[in-house]
Amino acid sequence: MVKIQKRDGSIVPFDAVKIQNAVIMAVLKDQYGDYRSGPTLSAAGRDVANHVSEQVLAVLEKRPNDGVIFIEDIQDQVELAFMRAGEHRIARDYVLFREKRAKERAAVQAPDVVEGIETDNGFQTFETLLGHLSLWAPGLLGNSGVLKERREAVFAEMRRSLYPGISQNEIRSAAIMAARTLIESDPVYSRVASAFLVTSVREEASRALGLPEEAFFYNQYFPAYVQFGIEDGRLDPRLADFDLEFLATRIADSRDFDFEYLGMQVLYDRYLIHHREKRIEAPQALWMRVAMGLALAEEPSERDRTAVEFYNVLSQFLFVSSTPTLFNAGTTHPQLSSCFLTTVPDDLDGIFEAIKENALLSKFSGGLGNDWTPVRSLGSYIKGTNGKSQGVVPFLKVVNDTAVAVNQGGKRKGAVCAYLETWHMDIEEFLELRKNTGDDRRRTHDMNTANWIPDLFMERVEQNAEWTLFSPVDVPDLHDLYGSAFSERYAYYEQQAELGVFPSKKVSAVQLWRKMLTMIFETGHPWITFKDACNLRNPQQHDGVVHSSNLCTEITLNTNAQETAVCNLGSVNLLAHMKPAEGVELCEQFDGSRDDFLHQYFDIDKLNLTISTAMQMLDNVISMNWYASEKGRFSNTRHRPVGLGLMGVADALMACRIPYGSEAAVLFSDVSQEVVSFMAINASASLARSRGAYESFDGSLWSQGILPIDSVALRNRSSAVFDMDTETCQTLVWDGLREFVKGGMRNSNCLAIAPTATISNISGVSQGIDPIYQNLHVKSNLSGEFTVLNRAMVEDLKRLDLWDEVMVNDLKYFDGSLGPIDRVPEVLKKLYATAFEVGVDHEGRDWLVRCAAKRQKWVDQAISLNLYMAQASGAKIDRLYRQAWHSGLKTTYYLRSLGATAAEKSTVQGGQLNAVSVQPKACAIDDPTCEACT
Repeated sequence: MVKIQKRDGSIVPFDAVKIQNAVIMAVLKDQYGDYRSGPTLSAAGRDVANHVSEQVLAVLEKRPNDGVIFIEDIQDQVELAFMRAGEHRIARDYVLFREKRAKERAAVQAPDVVEGIETDNGFQTFETLLGHLSLWAPGLLGNSGVLKERREAVFAEMRRSLYPGISQNEIRSAAIMAARTLIESDPVYSRVASAFLVTSVREEASRALGLPEEAFFYNQYFPAYVQFGIEDGRLDPRLADFDLEFLATRIADSRDFDFEYLGMQVLYDRYLIHHREKRIEAPQALWMRVAMGLALAEEPSERDRTAVEFYNVLSQFLFVSSTPTLFNAGTTHPQLSSCFLTTVPDDLDGIFEAIKENALLSKFSGGLGNDWTPVRSLGSYIKGTNGKSQGVVPFLKVVNDTAVAVNQGGKRKGAVCAYLETWHMDIEEFLELRKNTGDDRRRTHDMNTANWIPDLFMERVEQNAEWTLFSPVDVPDLHDLYGSAFSERYAYYEQQAELGVFPSKKVSAVQLWRKMLTMIFETGHPWITFKDACNLRNPQQHDGVVHSSNLCTEITLNTNAQETAVCNLGSVNLLAHMKPAEGVELCEQFDGSRDDFLHQYFDIDKLNLTISTAMQMLDNVISMNWYASEKGRFSNTRHRPVGLGLMGVADALMACRIPYGSEAAVLFSDVSQEVVSFMAINASASLARSRGAYESFDGSLWSQGILPIDSVALRNRSSAVFDMDTETCQTLVWDGLREFVKGGMRNSNCLAIAPTATISNISGVSQGIDPIYQNLHVKSNLSGEFTVLNRAMVEDLKRLDLWDEVMVNDLKYFDGSLGPIDRVPEVLKKLYATAFEVGVDHEGRDWLVRCAAKRQKWVDQAISLNLYMAQASGAKIDRLYRQAWHSGLKTTYYLRSLGATAAEKSTVQGGQLNAVSVQPKACAIDDPTCEACT
């Protein structure tokens, strides 16, 4: 058996009896109020003591025979075993007892112990190190009150990592790691860890520029940074034309300390500009650099003022541009666009030209969506060689490997999604591309796939009818048809196939649908997207056809052989524009009017100013963009599409005390998206008055005064039954705006809701329109693993005196859910329900789909919609995706389902990341490919 290390460092033999006695005393204390030896245990108490002892010993027996266990680790296991047994009161008392004994031991510490350590910079007392902590986290750690308590808590953790000869950089790293371990106890330590990293970045940048490291001031640093960046070839020389001294005075130093640790670490690892692996860019310099890069599109006399406006929006997290814009704005290669959509032609030159274009676009941080429907299927005749085609799949293998090879300069994984229409003869093999079994030469493990489904197929599924597969070389016009025109032509081709004019294959529509759903459950792919919904509501249907979406399924733009569609993204932080609700009562059903709802919860003026500025920034992205593809340049400058999205929606709902699974949340989704849509469209029309309408405006739905909400009627002309409501659910007066947009729009498309995986981390809010994943979990991305704790939930639990170490361990044991924790009030369980707990309404409809459908009415592109299912089954998945289609959604994204087993939980001691996450089946909650849009 293992040996035990006591607190004084001595090693003693393992003694199971001592553990059993400790457990018995804890149970006796619960029964009789004292830890002393007492009366005999009751039968129930004896059962508890035996069960807990057995559980603890079983865990310890798994340790190596020559292992050594620290005494505190054994006590951790006792504590955890009590919680697993449901004995939360005993566990709580045991925690408090341990804390009391720790304080007693500290009180009798020998007075002659030297309180300090030898470092590479000489001997430093612990008092000196405590002072450093206060300087590194100004306003968060200090010498009195709660600030002192926090500082001592950080230092207590930090001391474990100190050793003689430790360097100054290692001391800072130890402080960061110490604060990280405390995040699960209080989210304020996320800010503390971030502050430590910020001060380290400032020193690193100052050192790289040859500036004094002791005191950092942006008014001194910023002009030097810009000059150094230009001389180093990293920054656009035109940035020197700005009034750098003036801009430096407009930088708010204190905003460096508004980051959560996850956001700051991501910035440090992937966003801040570096020179020979040393960061030269401090956080506020990044925001100002992006603002200046976008302001270059303005008249020279307006650039300084505009840069300040852009900076204030970005640096306060009111709106954040997408990742490519943050990476590259103001640099010598300003590839600022987010997503690129291509149609691959049916010839060898065109196919490999498309693969080359993928590589070039991926090199500079673009996310890719490829339409492969035109490429002839397996076995189709090739006239040039008098042979037969190998179909789509072998080329997709090359696309997959290209995405791996061109990984965006090491900053992010290359990311691409292939789309194929449901009538394509290769569709069945396409569905299996992500399987882990079969011929690996016909598998694509690193790329994404998506079904491009016409309404006719869904109607055949509901009719339990047959479906016919064709090779596109035989039915070339189906690719460009949609709605009733597609249905009529498809029926004609079925007749021709029956006559033997060309090869075809009949399958059961239901069986093919079931295979789609089976694959998306097993592998996460292909995603389900709807061709007709995207095209019938397309404001640019006069100028082409939407053949696919993008990497994250929110972009729906026309593509053809001459044009690579480009979209330019950024997201509004909805939480920053809310009026938080007062009190603790939930709003599950709002009794007032839509107008009352709007003015009760939203800061309208602030939101309008943010959106106006954001639309100007997004339009400037198009003007300033550097293009790796001439087809992308041609398309982007001709149509000027942008995609204004949202993030922090779950946080905004919690601030308003609205549970995600409620009628009030459905109303919130409807009203908030209506307001954002109105403001974005108005801003684009206003820009057209000063800058001119986009080139292909004439003939568009905009030019006819048909807005996204009006295009719902075009969708509802289909023979299918849709649940989308229009006239009865409007808050604003739209008639004036309809007339206004007839005079011109600056952008062919204005709205698209991206997943915002990374920029929401940077902003410290929930991603996109998703509900919260877990209230406490570990998030993994390319920067490492991070404890994520729901700040709003913690504040509520603190007010009720429920936030303690036992609650932390309960949350970890129950996978971040408040639901199973008895002492938590029901109102908080509803408000902080996780994504897998939101569930369905009383009619069996998924709340997330209902909320997204309300948003889709107002959005001219699409929504990147993750779907969550805790206990998936074939029938549930079938019902979910049929609801998505009937609700008028254009696309869906990942189906996230929980695995059958949970990970082993561990306790919180030892300075390790310690929240536990149950990963969704078939995909990760922070899939790095999501970041291509954000």
